[in-house]
Amino acid sequence: MSQDKITRENLATQLSEEFGIAYTIAYQKIDLILNLWASSLISSDLNISSLGSFKINQKNSRLGRNPKTKEEHIIKSRRVISFKKSKNLEL
Repeated sequence: MSQDKITRENLATQLSEEFGIAYTIAYQKIDLILNLWASSLISSDLNISSLGSFKINQKNSRLGRNPKTKEEHIIKSRRVISFKKSKNLEL
């Protein structure tokens, strides 16, 4: 796979070609896996061996500044996903 972006469509196409299953079934399976990961991540941390761990962090509100206009704004508090790669994952 020599693409810059990996999409659900690209994954579904590859799965359907490699395993000889219909594209729609492959797309549904990918969608199911991603939904399971998302719902798991909402309730707790998500660890996938040989890939890494995903965690939700809380960022506090803070004062931000537009570098072009120097205008100041309050950036609201928010939850963000952080990723830490596995030692087995080589990039």
